[in-house]
Amino acid sequence: MGKQQVTVRQGEAESLRVMGADVRFLCTGERTDKAWSLMEVGIPRDAGPPPHTHAWDEAYYVVTGEIRFVVDGREQLVRAGDFIYAPGGTPHGFSGVSDEPARMLIFDAPAHAESFFREVSREVQGPADMAKVPAIGSRHQIDFLPMHEPA
Repeated sequence: MGKQQVTVRQGEAESLRVMGADVRFLCTGERTDKAWSLMEVGIPRDAGPPPHTHAWDEAYYVVTGEIRFVVDGREQLVRAGDFIYAPGGTPHGFSGVSDEPARMLIFDAPAHAESFFREVSREVQGPADMAKVPAIGSRHQIDFLPMHEPA
């Protein structure tokens, strides 16, 4: 289809509910010939993906609130106005820590994560469905890392 000019007005973007987070597709890979995509994500307290890896790059810009990131084993609190870049292959995960949901822009290049979010939105409706996430991730080239229990 090739690259296409895009204007997205408030309320017009495709929106999904994914494991407690609100995901809004601002610019899909379909519009950029898969070069990149941009999402706005609302992240409530304690919501967010566990540590995982994938081949594509991701960049995060926190618009409001606070999010706890773990990138390549290093934990950090990221606040409104802060930016993080995670090159492809870097283990990373995050969770909301604000009382009000944090808002963050997520840029991925090349575009890849949309199909994962769509499948999780369809298949994971509550805590009982969380066991499906690793297999869904695997189908979309996302590898979730084993969770370690505190000693």
